[in-house]
Amino acid sequence: MIECRNISKIYCNGDNETAALSGATFSVRDGEFVAIMGPSGSGKSTLMNILGLLDLPTGGTYLLDGKDVSHLSEDELANVRIQKIGFVFQSFNLLPRTSVLRNVTLPLVYGGVPRSDRQAKAEDALRAVEFPEERWEHLSNQLSGGQMQRVAIARALVNNPSLVFADEPTGNLDTKTGVLVMKAFRRLNREKGHTIILITHEAEIARYADRIITIRDGEIVSDMPNREVRND
Repeated sequence: MIECRNISKIYCNGDNETAALSGATFSVRDGEFVAIMGPSGSGKSTLMNILGLLDLPTGGTYLLDGKDVSHLSEDELANVRIQKIGFVFQSFNLLPRTSVLRNVTLPLVYGGVPRSDRQAKAEDALRAVEFPEERWEHLSNQLSGGQMQRVAIARALVNNPSLVFADEPTGNLDTKTGVLVMKAFRRLNREKGHTIILITHEAEIARYADRIITIRDGEIVSDMPNREVRND
């Protein structure tokens, strides 16, 4: 699904250049659950933005489903994001005075899905993350942090993307709620077959993945299978 060859990203500020990524080379197979782990400033979020087509590399080659995305226009990149990619962020990014169902249907509106199909798809996505039906009409600002994150996951899944990025998804949650959210990701990977790329600075959260890529100072320093996957 993903193949990165010597990906680099350089930010320029006047005459100063900062290398956020240098020589990142790895691949991700369809159906994998991969954690990209590193401390703040390591380059992991820069890498996620490139993989998620939110930014382009300065150098190197990024192939998504065999296609070099550097040759795509902005409109083509947006279409690929809508069709293939879902995002879950630490801050949830839900509309606060909007119902759960409406929040989940928003990507379908942007994707041009007919109104008659939107609610059924949103309901299927909410069931996939085991969000209680009696709360579907609640406003998002009436929910707990864990409930908001599950709605955010459902929103990421509503277009049935083949690839889901989770950027520090437990960062605003207590430990117990974070465990529930990570178990939801693992279930989606194992039962639904979604490819999941988790971005985290926490080793305990990374252990939910089947493989851990560690990045430091813009360089990949290890890429190893996780032989102690958390099953709690």
